[in-house]
Formats: sequence, structure tokens, C-alpha cells
Amino acid sequence: MSDFQLYSQISSLPLEMKKQVSDFIASLKKKSIVEKKNKERQFGYAKGFFKMADDFDEPLKLI
Repeated sequence: MSDFQLYSQISSLPLEMKKQVSDFIASLKKKSIVEKKNKERQFGYAKGFFKMADDFDEPLKLI
């Protein structure tokens, strides 16, 4: 649905329903702000998640 189609549908509503749509939009915006908040990272959270080979620092073998 395009913005114009959405605008046309909203503009054809009665005033009371427009108020409900406005309230709904406000609640969606508030919800999206809450979801965007990042959680604080904890030190060591990914410990054990990555495994490195014992020979990681050794030179690569040329073929």
C-alpha cells in the first residue's frame, strides 16, 4: 500500500476514527522506540563462543 492510498483511506474516515488512528500510530511509534533501545553489553558474554586453533599464530603453509 502506498502512502497516498493510506492517506486517502484515513482522510475518508469520520473524525472519531481519525483520532483512533492517530492514537494507534502514536502507540506504534512508542513501541518502536522501546524496541530500539540496546541492552548494555556484559564483559565475557561470548566467552567460549569462538574457538581458535592451537596453531593460529603459526605461519601459513604455502602450496
